Amino acid sequence: MTSLTLIAVISIVTAAVTIIIGCITPAIAECYAIVTALNSLAQQPDEASNITRTLFVGLAMIESMAIYCLVVAMAIIFANPFWNYFVAAAAAAH
Repeated sequence: MTSLTLIAVISIVTAAVTIIIGCITPAIAECYAIVTALNSLAQQPDEASNITRTLFVGLAMIESMAIYCLVVAMAIIFANPFWNYFVAAAAAAH
């Protein structure tokens, strides 16, 4: 296995793990936030507007974590700085 192939495999596996963790963790957190908000709404219906507003801000913050994981995975695959180094080293070797 050449070093370029090894870098490709490691990059793809790292991007996959990033996406897996970046999708599962926010999904669980969003479910927990929604359940907690619904319980709060059931106990205090007078505070519905405050709870709903806070819920949507919290969900946006949680969802941003998934978007950041997507950006990191895309950077690992398409803008990997190791690619240029190993391609240049392979070209110099030939």
